[in-house]
Amino acid sequence: MTIQADATPREATTTRGGTRTGTRPVSGPAGHTARPVPPDVLDELRAVDDAGRPAVPLTDEEGGAPLRCCLRRSEAGESIALVSYAPLRRWAAAAGVDPGAYDEQGPVFIHARACGGPAGGGLPFTGARRTLRRYSAAGRILGGRLVEDPDGFDAAFAEAFADPEVALVHVRAVEYGCFLYEVRRG
Repeated sequence: MTIQADATPREATTTRGGTRTGTRPVSGPAGHTARPVPPDVLDELRAVDDAGRPAVPLTDEEGGAPLRCCLRRSEAGESIALVSYAPLRRWAAAAGVDPGAYDEQGPVFIHARACGGPAGGGLPFTGARRTLRRYSAAGRILGGRLVEDPDGFDAAFAEAFADPEVALVHVRAVEYGCFLYEVRRG
């Protein structure tokens, strides 16, 4: 099976003896932290995704799928799953707010089985154009920004969080609109 991922070139990965290292979120140079899908949520998605469908593992024959569990590209031969995920819905439920019409779900790639999470080393998936979508503490969209330059992420996050109303930012692929990761204030 061929997996069509977004058009970003493959990101470098950090491994030790073939095993993923680290379980922490990934921070960029200016301290903005990319948050992967949390492990407890991944466990739920591997059973039944946010659209109510069971996850179906598949072997990634070519590699390159953007994995939201460890914030790196898949490698050829890895067992992954494409699941439906509602990041704002889950954040809003934990925050005790209702995202209203801004609640949405979409496809994300994850490892079919638990992995070690991100290994660190800078913001992931910055090699292509991205949309940074800003949300308030009430779960409402406050705006967004297209980032076309891989060196433009720090400035885009600084601009977003300069607005005291912004609680979190979703980084999304431009080509497909898919959620890649979240960055929260602080």
